[in-house]
Amino acid sequence: MSYLKIISKDKKIEFKVGDTLLNILQDNGILAESPCGGNGTCGKCKIKIIEGSINEPTEEEVKHLYKEELEGDIRLSCLVIPTGDLTVELLNTKDVKHKILAEGYMPEFDINPVINKRVHKLTKPTLEKNFSYEELLEEALEIAIYEDDHMLLRSLPEIFENQEVTAIYAGEKFIGVEAGDTSCELYGIAVDIGTTTVVASLVDLNSGKEISSESEINPQKEYGLDVLSRIDFTRTKANGLELLQNSIIDCLNNLTSELCSKNSININNIYEMTIAANATMMHLLLGVNTNSIGKSPYSTVFSRQKKLLASSIGIKLSLFARVYCLPGVSSYIGADIVAGSVVSELDKTDKNVLFIDIGTNGEIVLSKGGELSSCSCAAGPALEGMNISCGMRAAEGAIEGIKINEDGIRLKVIGNKEPVGICGSGILEGISEIVRAKLVGKTGRLKKKSDIEENDQLQYLSKYLIEEDRKRKICISSETKEISITQGDIRQVQLTKGAILSGFYALLDLLEIDMMDLNEVIIAGQFGKHLSVDSLVGSGIIPADLRGKIRYIGNSSKSGALMCLLSKEVREDMEKVAKKIQYFELSTKEGYDKLFTKCLNFN
Repeated sequence: MSYLKIISKDKKIEFKVGDTLLNILQDNGILAESPCGGNGTCGKCKIKIIEGSINEPTEEEVKHLYKEELEGDIRLSCLVIPTGDLTVELLNTKDVKHKILAEGYMPEFDINPVINKRVHKLTKPTLEKNFSYEELLEEALEIAIYEDDHMLLRSLPEIFENQEVTAIYAGEKFIGVEAGDTSCELYGIAVDIGTTTVVASLVDLNSGKEISSESEINPQKEYGLDVLSRIDFTRTKANGLELLQNSIIDCLNNLTSELCSKNSININNIYEMTIAANATMMHLLLGVNTNSIGKSPYSTVFSRQKKLLASSIGIKLSLFARVYCLPGVSSYIGADIVAGSVVSELDKTDKNVLFIDIGTNGEIVLSKGGELSSCSCAAGPALEGMNISCGMRAAEGAIEGIKINEDGIRLKVIGNKEPVGICGSGILEGISEIVRAKLVGKTGRLKKKSDIEENDQLQYLSKYLIEEDRKRKICISSETKEISITQGDIRQVQLTKGAILSGFYALLDLLEIDMMDLNEVIIAGQFGKHLSVDSLVGSGIIPADLRGKIRYIGNSSKSGALMCLLSKEVREDMEKVAKKIQYFELSTKEGYDKLFTKCLNFN
């Protein structure tokens, strides 16, 4: 027998030589990400070989892994066959033991929810012990009942029709009772409120299992695409704040109702909702004036965690339900980024790790051995398909992939439908391909048609370049309608690139870290997970030298909310990390304008 050692888990596994590493891991309850089922076709089940004897890289591994990865002993676990003792380090894994599989990566944590239930035996009144129901309930629970709890008093006759009563607690605090034994019915909702999207997950608090999730476009978009336009709406519209609050509350209630209906769960058995959001979204959720966020010095009214009755803001759950709002840092580093930092364990690493949440804004956290610094850059909505001439959200008919070669332009369209527009991942890959094909110069200006026609290597591209009214664009499709990438579209992506890249370099400079000293770059966010490494590197958003260090963790904001729902200890960690993150205002950096301008250029 041979032994497999997993250093991140301090665990040894006994195995017989001859099986694949992926099978060995899965047989022992460790599930490495493997969308293709271990067939070697997806390239996702990456693992780092630390020490031991294994087979040489296969052709499929050479195809899926970059040269830098292979040189760094990164392999595909489904194609690795150990021939003896082996030591490995897990990379992108989802461990079934302490993790709930969701849209975003989650580290290991112990399930210990704040909301809990305890069943108590009831003593009925007798002629000899003719106490009131109220007194007998206090005796059973060994606590004093709230004197002003009218709803509890009204429920006592029903409660005493049973032999048992279920008390509901938030930590050790009594919050309500239910007739009979309802201990098996204990649910919560974890929510990520993004500027563009809202995601809600229904969770069984007893088992820790994520049952189902639903999502919607944030209805507040009707009042403005970004946070500044929504802040302005509340300032200029008399009932603007009320409209924005009502729209998000209605959205949460609709998502909750849908989750309950689809999973046959009584909404009265949902006792807590945990919410991660940026500062503006959190203020709007609670109906708190946002004017101070929209003007210098951009202060929030609050940034710490909030605990309140769900009914106090109109969220429809159990009568006893609470809402827990995760803590933030500043006006531009909100609870969503704190959640991502905890999910990524940035405060626990001894390495240099860069975390980037890509969305309407680009929030960046740099961990220098656990020392956390952050900044925010106005990335703009280009990567969401907005402000793009043929842009659209990621829906059926949206072009999400573009490849340019001598055989023509190949498109990947969501739903395999006729293309009707370009979503964020499509525009970024399109720009990356345009840069690679040398259709633009360093400044991002599209080349003249005559210059392309005179270049033997670029002649095949001339048919795609259109010049109209002294303006240029690249036509990528004309099947049902013309879909093009214009010079203006390229500028929009350049602004995004300049914002994110300059923030990236500014933080490195602040902490005196050389780019080559970065150990890892973590990409998070609702849209970040759709942006390929080739597109991020090809467009210049991420420097090419970091290609092999990029890791995706999906919607870490929702993951953080879900972890807070399931763990009192994670909630405490979240609050501590929020206090540790230092915020750096980019505009105060000497020479930042020059840095931003430099970062606009394509290399």
